[in-house]
Amino acid sequence: MEFLLDLHPDAYPLEGFRRRQLLEWVYVQGAGTFDAMTNLPAELRADLAARYHLNPFREIETVRSADGSVKYLFTLADGRQMEAVYMPYLDRKTICVSTMVGCPARCAFCATGAMGFGRNLTPGEIVAQVLAVAGGEGIAPREIRNLVFMGMGEAMLNYANTMQAARILLHPQALGMSKRRVTLSTVGIAKGIRQLAQEDDLGIKLAISLHAPDEPTRQRIIPTGAANSIEEIMAAARDYQEVTGRRITMEYTMLRGINDHLWQAELLAELLRGLVSHVNLIPMNPWDGSGFESSTEAQIQAFYDTLQARGVDVSVRRSRGKDAGAACGQLALKRPGAVSGIGAA
Repeated sequence: MEFLLDLHPDAYPLEGFRRRQLLEWVYVQGAGTFDAMTNLPAELRADLAARYHLNPFREIETVRSADGSVKYLFTLADGRQMEAVYMPYLDRKTICVSTMVGCPARCAFCATGAMGFGRNLTPGEIVAQVLAVAGGEGIAPREIRNLVFMGMGEAMLNYANTMQAARILLHPQALGMSKRRVTLSTVGIAKGIRQLAQEDDLGIKLAISLHAPDEPTRQRIIPTGAANSIEEIMAAARDYQEVTGRRITMEYTMLRGINDHLWQAELLAELLRGLVSHVNLIPMNPWDGSGFESSTEAQIQAFYDTLQARGVDVSVRRSRGKDAGAACGQLALKRPGAVSGIGAA
């Protein structure tokens, strides 16, 4: 049986008016079953139910934070688990979605990295996170207008499925998101960055998780970083910007005594010279067994001041949901069998 959400809206099994009705039910109404699609003939609903399924999740758990954000833990049909985070603000509703079960990048400070790699998510499994969160929050799917591919996994290593998911998210008859409000984060896959620049019909934003401006530090905290050197990443970023003209966000998790020295701030400023960019300094979300601590507030401020004094556009991104296990992978990692991305069956 095929998963309907894996299909691009233009490839849905019906035509004309009936296709528009089906898309309306799935992406506007957020219907979880074909039986709920009451304006479709009963025979058609039965035929669709025999050929397709709508829900990839066997179980959904939530942990709610005092700040309003909600961590969702999804158990897939094969028993593997992954997460999404819903973050409501006064002026927008944002969701952070996963593209993989686990992650092969193995960033040393990341809970997801400790899980290892389970498998890629399909396009529909990525999109289904939005629909499931909307249902869980009692809102229409299209009320979620901001999305970041920053959850579990390295999106650039699940490139085709992530691009298909993005096209579904942006499609006017699906979720109709604005390309200016969708961001893809990568640990720095140079080939993928250049490939994304050629996706003329997307126009989504790019964030690079650099985390260190010098090779010894970066390879210490990102063991797979040797495959894409800082020089290669920055060259790809400049190529991307030359093609697209879009600003690039640099994500920088602040680790006490590791990457928060002021000489590293100065080196980062030098790396970014001539690039239209914005640096997000992110205090680390602590998790049991990480072996790392977040930089102190004083050191984060000094790092910020050093960058700003050198003309770098910079901000400090305060993490939400700390009381709900905000670090990606934290909930799944606590489950038995979490290594290699296999959650509790």
